[in-house]
Amino acid sequence: MQKYSRYIGIVLMLFIIAGCTSNKQSNISLANDTSIELTISAAVSLRESLEIIQKKYEADNPHVKLKFNYGSSGSLQQQISQGAPVDLFFSAANDKFQKLITEGIIAPDDGTTLLFNELVVITPKENAYPIKSLTDLVHKEIDHISIGTPETVPAGKYAKEALEKSGLWNDLEPKLVFAKDVRQVLSYVETANVEAGIVYKTDALISDKIAIIDTIDSTTHIPIEYPVGIVKHSQNYEAAKQFLNYLQSIEAIEVFEEYGFITQ
Repeated sequence: MQKYSRYIGIVLMLFIIAGCTSNKQSNISLANDTSIELTISAAVSLRESLEIIQKKYEADNPHVKLKFNYGSSGSLQQQISQGAPVDLFFSAANDKFQKLITEGIIAPDDGTTLLFNELVVITPKENAYPIKSLTDLVHKEIDHISIGTPETVPAGKYAKEALEKSGLWNDLEPKLVFAKDVRQVLSYVETANVEAGIVYKTDALISDKIAIIDTIDSTTHIPIEYPVGIVKHSQNYEAAKQFLNYLQSIEAIEVFEEYGFITQ
């Protein structure tokens, strides 16, 4: 009977040891699970360049998955202000970025102005209209001109400033077709739904369906800056910091320059 009891005790002990070992192995497995997903809200004008950068970065950092949310900087800023789960914000407007700094959502030391851009006037590739420059948009044959909605789309805000400074706003306002972002302006021109549009030079360069008619004088609007920074409520601060550093690397800067962005 004692032998039987001793046998039962040994079996129970083995089960307990096996269970502890299993739990320990499970904990080790969880500890080694370092997969990270970073969410980056970025101006839609950055899409093509960031898609290239995403492939390069994920290839070199297989434990990091980059998830991009593209849109107009104003809309993205509002989403972040309302608590959207975002790790980094890459804006096409300094005022939208500064608003998040003022709200305490981005720390000044966690951001930098990385890129610059230009505004251009575009028409469909087969330009059947008498448009050679910005001032030609007042021509009576031109009925529709598209720009981004100035209140939420930085490119639209810059366009409005340029038209006002050039003395053209009052004449052109009745012709304006407002778009939700700069890519919608590009689409309206590509499909000839409008006779002309004002977009970033980088957007114009990606399309073979439009013609660049004129580059708008940069002194007629505030500088087109692209600041990027880490959102304070990020749950992956160190990973976000590493990606922010990579965006400032020579490898990443070369990609931005290839797509027409101006760097410091």
